Parts: sequence; C-alpha cells; structure tokens
Amino acid sequence: MDIKVHKYDLPKDIEFGNKIAIDCEFMGLNFLRDKLCLVQISSGKNDAHIVQLDRVKYDAPNLKKILSNKSIIKIFHYARADLVFIKKYLKIDVDNIEDTKLQSKLIRKYTDKHGLKDLIKEFVGVDISKQQQSSDFGGELTPAQIKYCANDVIYLHKINDTLNKMLIRENRINLYKDCMKYLNTRVNLDLECFPDDIWSH
Repeated sequence: MDIKVHKYDLPKDIEFGNKIAIDCEFMGLNFLRDKLCLVQISSGKNDAHIVQLDRVKYDAPNLKKILSNKSIIKIFHYARADLVFIKKYLKIDVDNIEDTKLQSKLIRKYTDKHGLKDLIKEFVGVDISKQQQSSDFGGELTPAQIKYCANDVIYLHKINDTLNKMLIRENRINLYKDCMKYLNTRVNLDLECFPDDIWSH
C-alpha cells in the first residue's frame, strides 16, 4: 500500500485520474463545534493520500481544486456527513458523487449491516480494524491512525463498481441516481440545522 501524508494541502502537480475515493476525519460529529481534520484520497491503485488540514485557515487550493472538479467522479461512504464538513470548512460544493452506503442500503436488503467494514469484508474479503475510528485526529498521526485512514479509501473503488452492477442487475440504478440528485439538498438542510426527515408526518 502506497500511503503519503501531506501537511495542509496536496502537491500541486499530483494526478489522480477521473475517479477518486474520498473520506474525511473530524474532531467529532457536530459540524458547528467539531472541526474537519483530514481528507483522504485514493486513485484506486492501492494508494492513499492523507491531507492534514490547517484548521485555522483551511487554505488548501490544490485539494479544493480536485474536490470541486465536476469531471472527476468522487466515491464516498456516507457522503452526507463528509460533505457537510467539506462545505462548512473548505467552502466548496462537490458534485459527481457516488455513495457506497446509499448503494448498499438500496441493494443489500439481505442484511441490515451497511458499514464500510461490512462492505469491505463481503466484497474484498478483508476484515479491517475500526479501532482507530474514535481517536484524536487533531494531532500527530500514529501509524495505526494512518493505516485506518488509508483503509477507508483504498477499497471504495471496487465496492462502488460491484454495488453499481448489483443495482443495474436488480433494476434499481435509476432509483439510486435519483437519490443522489437530492444529496446536496440534504447537505444544505443539515447545514441549516434541519437534521430530521422534512417529509415525515
């Protein structure tokens, strides 16, 4: 596995191709209080680039350029959470998104387990550790944290491809695409502090 940690931004000349996997780490789950710490990116070639953000200025022009590039497909697992923090702290919109958690919920009705660990185990055959999930990502990263961050992105390409094939096979791909059209609206509702389902009675 090729893992690189970058301080504050990606290198200017880095190339990822037209499809990347993305994950983020925060100091907590409340975007009003807890800051965005890390953004991880993988091109799908057993690589992971981990950006430790400047949590004062969030000045990362190279990272922002890639994330806001509409021609690049971005694969997330539970994009809703990551996009709220990205929009709040990096001040950008992200489009052309795939979401493996949403895919899983629409097609894997034979289980109620839709976490990334479960998807990696089923579709890649690897049992990853999530022990570092609730750790401090605001300071110097430990080797265990770095490995955890890499694991969260390097398998997403394969999982996304497999789930899309299942959605096509079961004639739910258009339903999935329609759900994805709503994603940025759902993020904006979260940012406006409407966490509940506004369609409910």
